[in-house]
Amino acid sequence: MTSSEERKKVAFYTLGCKLNFSETSTIARSFETEGFERVDFEQPADIYVINTCSVTENADRQFKQIVRKALKTNDKAFIAAVGCYAQLKPEELASVDGVDLVLGAKEKFDITQYIDDLTKNNEGQVHSCEISETDFYVGSYSIGDRTRAFLKVQDGCDYKCTYCTIPMARGISRSDTIDNILKNAQKISEQGIKEIVLTGVNIGDYGKGEFGNKKHEHTFLDLVKALDRVEGIERLRISSIEPNLLKDEIIDFVSKSNAFVPHFHVPLQSGSNEILKKMKRRYLREVYVGRVEKIKEAMPHACIGVDVIVGFPGETDELFLETYHFLSELEVSYLHVFTYSERDNTEAVLMEGVVPDVVRAKRSKMLRGLSAKKRNAFYQSQLGTERIVLFEGENKQGYIHGFTENYVKVKTPWNPELVNTLHKVKLTKIDSDGIVRFDFL
Repeated sequence: MTSSEERKKVAFYTLGCKLNFSETSTIARSFETEGFERVDFEQPADIYVINTCSVTENADRQFKQIVRKALKTNDKAFIAAVGCYAQLKPEELASVDGVDLVLGAKEKFDITQYIDDLTKNNEGQVHSCEISETDFYVGSYSIGDRTRAFLKVQDGCDYKCTYCTIPMARGISRSDTIDNILKNAQKISEQGIKEIVLTGVNIGDYGKGEFGNKKHEHTFLDLVKALDRVEGIERLRISSIEPNLLKDEIIDFVSKSNAFVPHFHVPLQSGSNEILKKMKRRYLREVYVGRVEKIKEAMPHACIGVDVIVGFPGETDELFLETYHFLSELEVSYLHVFTYSERDNTEAVLMEGVVPDVVRAKRSKMLRGLSAKKRNAFYQSQLGTERIVLFEGENKQGYIHGFTENYVKVKTPWNPELVNTLHKVKLTKIDSDGIVRFDFL
């Protein structure tokens, strides 16, 4: 491409997790290297790339809506699908009207090599490997999309949770090298970004497959210690870590570190040991209690988020209430509630005791209500304290929002000079919308 007039435009839409966002950003940079101009998804583009997710049923349905939205903007646009759903059900995505190209887990990072021209195909072309071939590692990080950057440190999972398709979509557990992660962290720092969120499928398993072998050359604690020494990064945040892999040494280090913030997101999935066993989780609820108590002992002001699934097969009213009361009594700060949805080729889809959709919805609503109470109680406990806020870049109805190091969401009247800056504040009151107001110090 020789002149700006000839530059083709590419737009991206990401479904799902922080890991997907980091990979979309990396794929976008490969297009820019080839001379494409990146534009917003709402704008006319020559090619639209949709990074798919398979975790929830809703994410599957959303795909068709997003394709329609792209074609409404430009009915001649080339549509490419990548990501987890594209690996699991490539033929299904290829059959969606308007889809031209579907790439699996191995092929998505080489997407520009699969595009000879942008002429629409009569039917979607599929390039998808067997997931057993996905034993390589591609480092990824997001910059320019948000105030904080997502840095991928690990991919894949060796766990066999009975409800989960991620191992089928992303392959075995494998890790980036510490050297490469530190280089990527430095690149992020040089962009003036103040916060990095570590992401992966099972980041507590970091170190496995770091140099192509299955033994651990390094541990997640080694990685955390190395990243804490990167200059220019004010904050490091651990996105999500399994309770059985969140060791005391990690908690102790975070409590004393330069950059790691007192915020942990620890998946629980169920407060019933009976259900945890059916899910093939690698811990029981007693272990989870121990993790929460250890975090709060080391960092009383820490924020703790919880993933929980409702409506898993065999979850009776009694077992659900066991989860509800367990969470109610636990000193956690908020819940991410997922309604169980059947997934092909998982063990759970064949289990007895299917919970009716209406019951799943009711339980989900109950836990979302509990989450609102938990968040409010945590915010109340933080009023009167002094915190550091990193402000976001969006004007939301005349306000700028930000987060404290321990993940309290705050707001103040819009001021563009505050974007991507850190300020010491005193938390003063909770507004009617549940967001905290403050005084600058």
